[in-house]
Amino acid sequence: MPLSDDQPHTRTRLPVGEQPSPQPSLRQSRPLRTLLTVLVVVTLLVVAIAIANRGKPATGTGTGGSADRAAPSAASGAGPGPSGDQPVGTAVNGIAAGFPHTDQGAQSAAANYAVAIGSADMFRTDSRHTIVATIADPGAAATLQSRLDQGFGGDTVTRYGLDAQGRAPKGLTFVSRTVPVGTKSTGYTETDAKVEVWCTGLTGLAGERSVQPVTTNWFTLTLSLHWTGGDWKLADFTRKSGPAPMPGDQQAATADEMVGAAEQFGGFRYAR
Repeated sequence: MPLSDDQPHTRTRLPVGEQPSPQPSLRQSRPLRTLLTVLVVVTLLVVAIAIANRGKPATGTGTGGSADRAAPSAASGAGPGPSGDQPVGTAVNGIAAGFPHTDQGAQSAAANYAVAIGSADMFRTDSRHTIVATIADPGAAATLQSRLDQGFGGDTVTRYGLDAQGRAPKGLTFVSRTVPVGTKSTGYTETDAKVEVWCTGLTGLAGERSVQPVTTNWFTLTLSLHWTGGDWKLADFTRKSGPAPMPGDQQAATADEMVGAAEQFGGFRYAR
């Protein structure tokens, strides 16, 4: 017979594993969907900005800009890096001239003058006088000329196996080159500058019968420069040995290789 609504109802409890799972709430999925949407939008914005900036030139890298003149930072312990100044474009008697009226211009002049006074041309009287007339301060030219004539003539040419005119014996090649490794300004004003040039040098006779083979040495030149006639000119210089690195474990070149290198590899103009 039908049960009355007034009678108590009976409830049936199922085991936990058999209970029906609740329906997922739509509200729970909305925060996750929103977060994913934000991440996608941010990613797309970053990619778009990167693509837009890829082709843009760096600020200040145009010709003549300040970034061109700034010296790049050197690695720790490496010393000052090369500057952005360009080597001068003019020369007199094969020697760079017309240096900027700046500290770096003085350093560039010192490096180029070190090359000149360490060249094989200094062992010949006529070319030596031309070099001195080109690089010397007019007020110091006579003193420098006398000093360099004593230093490169007489016993010096004899010691290297050259004749009185500074010429090598037939079949041999005389090598004398100064290679600046670095420069350091030790004093600068608008009219005078003092620059140290750390150098390595090659000197000797290259050839099969040489009794004065080409050797290397290390030295530092200190050049005093004076601003005159719109350029830096040499007023005085001194020389001291070193600093010399440890010699490397390297086989010396043959006589033919040294002659070929001396005759085929040209020198450079230098800028700080």
